[in-house]
Amino acid sequence: MLSVIVETGDAGERLPALLSALTSAAIDGLVREVLIAGGGPPELLEVLREETGAELAPDLASAIAAARSERLLVTPAKIRLRTGWLDALGDHLRKGGGDALIVGEGGALSGRSYGLLIGRGVARALAQPDLKRLRGELGRGAARLA
Repeated sequence: MLSVIVETGDAGERLPALLSALTSAAIDGLVREVLIAGGGPPELLEVLREETGAELAPDLASAIAAARSERLLVTPAKIRLRTGWLDALGDHLRKGGGDALIVGEGGALSGRSYGLLIGRGVARALAQPDLKRLRGELGRGAARLA
C-alpha cells in the first residue's frame, strides 16, 4: 500500500479532481493514506480533509516524514491522471516494480505532468525535497506508467 503525497503548489483548484481520482485507488487497496503538502485556500483544505480523510502538511519534507508507507506516490495537484493509470500502477506493484514515473496530462509547457512512485528512504535522504529533485533521483531508467 502507498502513501500519496499531493504537493499543492499553485494548483490548489485541481486538488478536488485529483482526490476524487485517488478514491478509486483507496477502494482498490493501493492507497493507505493521502497527505496534502504545501497549503492552499484554508477553507478548501478543511473541507477536503473532512470529506476525504486526507492529512495536511506544511511542506513536502513534512509530508514525507509523516508518511506511514515505505512506498510513496508523490504528485503535483495539477496532474490529470490518464485513463488506465490505476490498472498500470496496480500491475506495476503486483509485479514487484520499483520506482516509476506516473505520466499525466496537463503540464504547462509539455502538456504533461508527472507523479513519482518512490521509496520513502530515497525521498527522506534529500535535505530539501521537491518534485524536480525527486524526479532527478529516479533517473532516466525508471518505468513510465500511464
